[in-house]
Amino acid sequence: MVIEVSFRTRALPALCTAAALLSVSALQSPAAADPDDGKKVLTIALSQSVDSLSPFLAQRLVSTTVHRLVYENLTNYDAADGRTIPGLATGWKSSPSKLIWTYTIRKNSTWSDGKPVTADDVAWTFNTMMKDEKAATANGNFTANFRRVTAPDPTTLVIELKRAQATMTALDIPIVPRHIWEKVGDFGSFNNDKTFPIVGNGPFVITEFKVDGFIRLKPNKTFWRGAPKFDELMLKFYKESDAAVAALRKGEVSFVHGLSPAQAAALRKTEDIEVNDAPGRRFLALAVNPGARSRDGRTFGTGHTALRDPAVRAALFHAIDRRELVDTVYQGHAVEGEGYVPPRFGAYHWRPDARQKRVYAPDVAASLLDGAGYRRNGDGRRLGKDGKPLTFRILCHATDPNETHMGKYLDSVWGKLGIDTRLECLDNVSDPWLKGDYDIAFDGWSVNPDPDFVLSIHTCDALPATPKDTGSTDNFICDREYDELYERQIAEYDPVKRIELVKRMQSRLYDTGLMNVLLYPNAVEAYRTDHIASMTTMPAAAGNLWGQDGYWSWWSAEPAEGHGEGGDGNSATEVVVGIGAFVALAVAVGLVVALRRRATADTRE
Repeated sequence: MVIEVSFRTRALPALCTAAALLSVSALQSPAAADPDDGKKVLTIALSQSVDSLSPFLAQRLVSTTVHRLVYENLTNYDAADGRTIPGLATGWKSSPSKLIWTYTIRKNSTWSDGKPVTADDVAWTFNTMMKDEKAATANGNFTANFRRVTAPDPTTLVIELKRAQATMTALDIPIVPRHIWEKVGDFGSFNNDKTFPIVGNGPFVITEFKVDGFIRLKPNKTFWRGAPKFDELMLKFYKESDAAVAALRKGEVSFVHGLSPAQAAALRKTEDIEVNDAPGRRFLALAVNPGARSRDGRTFGTGHTALRDPAVRAALFHAIDRRELVDTVYQGHAVEGEGYVPPRFGAYHWRPDARQKRVYAPDVAASLLDGAGYRRNGDGRRLGKDGKPLTFRILCHATDPNETHMGKYLDSVWGKLGIDTRLECLDNVSDPWLKGDYDIAFDGWSVNPDPDFVLSIHTCDALPATPKDTGSTDNFICDREYDELYERQIAEYDPVKRIELVKRMQSRLYDTGLMNVLLYPNAVEAYRTDHIASMTTMPAAAGNLWGQDGYWSWWSAEPAEGHGEGGDGNSATEVVVGIGAFVALAVAVGLVVALRRRATADTRE
């Protein structure tokens, strides 16, 4: 649990010494903006570092959020209700067989370097993903079923399918400029972070980037929907959430997301700060390592073999009181977990019935272990089939205090079953995860209005090709019954029938005990009303601002009257993260630690 700072911070005097105030710009920014330039800057505090600025590779929520600002998809989602609306494509139609889809590409979209966006850019993006497995790392599930993609003329795109595909109006793939990207040699290693400004066609253009530091963006003046109102959008990385909250209070940042209950409660009492608490689009789960393997049949990793026993998995989760986690850890700012798709997406949300549900029942958990032959020794410790006491490693993100709190809870309740745990909280959980070197891990994904992506990452096809490859799998799950349901839902155009298939997939995933949804966290975020006059939530009623299925919040944001006038001493690239020299130095050092894929539970779009 994050402990709220017990005093109100103030803007530090301009004559603070270097020992009292250390900024990231002093360490790594060669070109800080003049503090009195009068620019209206919208500054967002990030709790997650970027994994890649390449749309072909990026999977973290922060990265996919940035890509929505920089590159357009064929279609978008309406901010009010999430329905499909035109994006780069102004219209689309299918053949009677629904195996050929034709899209009309808008004429009034241009790349930020002045060149027109054409259907050829779209065709090249998709064909590259179809031909190069590395280019398909992030979004290959959308193009795996494409037979042929062509651009007969600059405003016409034609996609021919191998079989029916229900996601043809929800292809969440950023379209990139061919004249820039066709020069890339290796899509697996190119991170798109060396040449600026980065050419795109969305509402913003990336002009500067520092690893684990910041991303600077400027408005795209030629964006067809109209340029954003702020002069600059700045995303700053903070390793410690308390430092981000302190920066919000001092006016050094405009917006903070991922607040703890204590932080939100304190900020509600702070002048010029508005707290937004909305139903989230994420789930938080415990992922059980089923035994890491690759598509070529090889196994790897160090996952505990006892967890391949369904009885053990069922016992572990009968011992968890999800309601207690909602009440104590999240203090009511979450909903008890059930199905894989959060309740915010009502049509696809699934709930187990009374017979299927793994209710909180410690006695049932103990009986399952006894019945499966996992007996206690004289010390009360539960023994595995090899006669050794059971000890499970729990992989968690050091940047998320809620996971640490829940890890201690799991140690307590599973300890009563005679099972020991070892909590391994790391800044970088990517390496052990990709290597399969974990037993149980905290896992979380954001879900789109169409849930196909988060369903696809548990198919056999998502496994890495070899142990040395990455793949798009989340947890090395490969279940033939689940795969058969996945193939049926992706080919089902009838929305009622498809919804039923998606629910059956969630039911199957639930029964395996390999992905156990603990809860659905609320989107708890805050912004300064003296910086931001208004912006659009998604959905319009009780919606979130950060991590939307679109670019609506930051594109629509209106600067507050007087914001940016006269300068406030806050350089756009300067990240002030401390009050005293010790705190500032500790955080600044933390900012240069390079993280990879899974930096926080906010993993994916």
